[in-house]
Amino acid sequence: MKVAKFTRIPESSLYGVATFYNQFRFSPLGKHPLKVCMGTACHMKGGQLISEAWERDLGIKVGETTPDGEFSIERVACVGCCAMAPVTVIEEEVHGKVTPTRVRGLVESFKRERDKEDDTSK
Repeated sequence: MKVAKFTRIPESSLYGVATFYNQFRFSPLGKHPLKVCMGTACHMKGGQLISEAWERDLGIKVGETTPDGEFSIERVACVGCCAMAPVTVIEEEVHGKVTPTRVRGLVESFKRERDKEDDTSK
């Protein structure tokens, strides 16, 4: 690893820091980064089901980015919107009371928007 060589810090130490802090990434975020809240309220109201719905509908796992670079999924400890649980943040927009069906709808609306943008750029 170039950074380890340059800083003379063992790769294992750098890896430990990079995996501990979620500001460090091993792959780029998607154009539309998703954060699935897994705080207590969201967890109790089905946060895990919402995370699984995103994974299923986008075809990627938490920590991954879709092959087209459109979406990435990450779990976060809390977004501070407990009354709206379960919560997903897309880019910086908070979506509350999310259900697996709503996840599907959000994915479809992004696809429609992308298709509209593609049509107008032709």
